[in-house]
Amino acid sequence: MHFNSIEFLLFLPIVYIIYWYLLRNSLRWQNVFVIVASYVFYGWWNWKLLGLIVFTSFLGWGGGLLTEKVNRKKAKWLVTLNVAINLGILAVFKYYNFFAENLVTLGRSIGVDIHISTLNLLLPVGISFYTFQTLSYVIDVYRGQIRAMHDVVSFFAYVSFFPQLVAGPIERATNLLPQFLKTRQYNYSKSVDGLRQILWGMFKKVVIADNCAMIANEVFKRSDDASWITLLFGALAFTFQIYGDFSGYSDIAIGTSRLFGFDLMANFRTPYFSSSIPEFWRRWHISLNTWFRDYLYIPLGGNRKGKIRQIGNTLIVFGLSGLWHGANWTYIVWGLYFALLSIPFILNKDLRRFEGRWWSILLTFILVVGGWIVFRAENIDQVVLIFSSILSLKSGLAWTDLGLSSIMVFATCGFVLALMMIERYTQAYNHPLQAFALSRVGRWSIYLLLIFLMLFFEGRSEKFIYFQF
Repeated sequence: MHFNSIEFLLFLPIVYIIYWYLLRNSLRWQNVFVIVASYVFYGWWNWKLLGLIVFTSFLGWGGGLLTEKVNRKKAKWLVTLNVAINLGILAVFKYYNFFAENLVTLGRSIGVDIHISTLNLLLPVGISFYTFQTLSYVIDVYRGQIRAMHDVVSFFAYVSFFPQLVAGPIERATNLLPQFLKTRQYNYSKSVDGLRQILWGMFKKVVIADNCAMIANEVFKRSDDASWITLLFGALAFTFQIYGDFSGYSDIAIGTSRLFGFDLMANFRTPYFSSSIPEFWRRWHISLNTWFRDYLYIPLGGNRKGKIRQIGNTLIVFGLSGLWHGANWTYIVWGLYFALLSIPFILNKDLRRFEGRWWSILLTFILVVGGWIVFRAENIDQVVLIFSSILSLKSGLAWTDLGLSSIMVFATCGFVLALMMIERYTQAYNHPLQAFALSRVGRWSIYLLLIFLMLFFEGRSEKFIYFQF
């Protein structure tokens, strides 16, 4: 079930009414209902994949209990086994075919005929997200940062919580799990604010992301024939598509959670106004980047064992972060691209003194756009083609030759500029609609304007990009 679907528009109020008006006096039944609602939400795609979530939940719950009961040495082996099983499942569903095909290709290149059958498996939506969330819980129990959860209902609700189940934020057990143990009282102001954030997230998805997607899809589809300026325009369109898409999803997830009395972590903080690559990664997909920092980068040694080791750790983390996004060489290259851009800041800490300058913001944005070209491309050959065309100022098709509506294109550019300015000057708030301390008439005028724009400038409906990861 997608947030931008009619089904979800009907699903959400039904769940809200049952949760608050029929089950408001029972914490346990509220948690049971969260599991049921989450399984309906997830099973809407394919109910057969629910078994994987149930298994992952049992593995995390049982692993946490066993880890806390045994001695330190046995606990380490249990955690290692738990991590291996979870990552093994992820590897089979997401990466088996990728590595099998590349091994066969490698063998042919050196004259060795390797026979490996590929698997016809459907990639479970959001498997990377709920797997990482469960892994962090077991590791946190081992580290003593949280007590093992004995209440199986609360734990299953934590793993399957539908607002952030399929695309995050990747919540830590230390933040979200205790919220399932506390009695939740209905709060009108919190619900209203949640609806505002949902509205803002839907605006970013429907008006910004989906319209930018129409431009980006056409440009990347015609990349062989497009001029350099058209390719650059398409890259910029994807840059704002992925931001509107994913930050919009995060806003909807956080707002929906607030409807039910839960607080999730912020996942974006105006990343396109960053003035260095390290700063960009502190502001973009915060839940994933802090996950890699806490559970991979720091255990590898972080920055504590010299610069050479730190550079190596950075390459490993960014490379695996790229692979996490998908089984394609473009994602791995994308990760390593940003790792290489981070190395100068490791070698020379004085570079941080330029943060905040207008030219450093512009330079960082240009480098980020280059990264999104790699991310969006179908394969490495297309990456090379697009970069060579842009750098050689190749002539070719203009965007007006791609069959795009001029009104849609210019309106989308205007909406993007408005979005960036609004979020820039309201970044002290959880979302921009909190910033407008207007009369009721003024507030409702803004809400109705956003709804009108979504109805009038709705782009071709696209799936949320991060659902595939």
